[in-house]
Amino acid sequence: MRDVITIGDAMVSFNPTTQGPMRFVQSFVKKVGGAELNTAIGCARLGLKSGWISSLGKDEFGHFIHNFARGEGVDVSEVTFTENYPTSLNFKEFRGDRINTTYYRTPSPFLSMTPDDLNESYIKNSKILHITGLLPGVDVNHNLPIIKKAIALAKKHDVQISFDPNIRLKLWSKEDARKYLSELLPDVDLLLAGDEELEIILGTKDTKEIVAKSTELGISYIAIKKGAEGSTGYHNGRTVESPPIPPREVVDTIGAGDGFNAGILYGIINGWTLERTLGFANMIGSKVVGVQGDNEGLPFLEDVLIDLGEREHVDR
Repeated sequence: MRDVITIGDAMVSFNPTTQGPMRFVQSFVKKVGGAELNTAIGCARLGLKSGWISSLGKDEFGHFIHNFARGEGVDVSEVTFTENYPTSLNFKEFRGDRINTTYYRTPSPFLSMTPDDLNESYIKNSKILHITGLLPGVDVNHNLPIIKKAIALAKKHDVQISFDPNIRLKLWSKEDARKYLSELLPDVDLLLAGDEELEIILGTKDTKEIVAKSTELGISYIAIKKGAEGSTGYHNGRTVESPPIPPREVVDTIGAGDGFNAGILYGIINGWTLERTLGFANMIGSKVVGVQGDNEGLPFLEDVLIDLGEREHVDR
């Protein structure tokens, strides 16, 4: 039985070795990126059994991602390769405290997949299916039916649905994101979202209104990411504000939300209180932003517990 499975695209992410406009950058460092995979890796590093459903190009970049995910302890038995489409890429540009991302992810290897390719047994034998709005954003007409089929199979077997809108406005408009992602909300059990994303989908950043609209849809657990302001959670009729945990240094903010997701899912699976779960997730997000790369900063469980003062650190 797997604790958390995800479904989504992944990319080779090229990080520049120098700051400034990309036109002047002469070299890049090759890394692995992708929100759904990042969350699966974050869960695996915390000790959960995680799996990832995806399609990669049958090329060197695809094999690079596959080997990396497998090496991180993520189950990749449902990852396929296609010769028809290349593995997706992105290039980052660092300009001081701002990061720009340029995507090369259409056509995506997911075009080789259909809803019928989903393994019902794989989904059935999992506790949580984590989905995001990124996959529909890449190609809504092709990928949304795959997401909806995965949700239907999960619901059939009482697998909880975790959803992070993860809206990327370089992929689609606010109007399209609201239109199509709203269709998924009635099937969501666990909503893990940034306050700005919730404003796009639900039309408000007000916590009370978010809770009211979400619970009307049947969503039982809400975790709102507020960046430097911490987070807010709702569960079992209680709303909890969790203070931020300032990082030692902000190097790269990409992946922090995925790490936060992993922390929330870990707390839910282990039956933690809402307060402890939010604080745990905040700590992970704080640690992620201190390391360059989409998932390099995702911590192991022992490191988080040490920073929370729940475990002693021994230097030597």
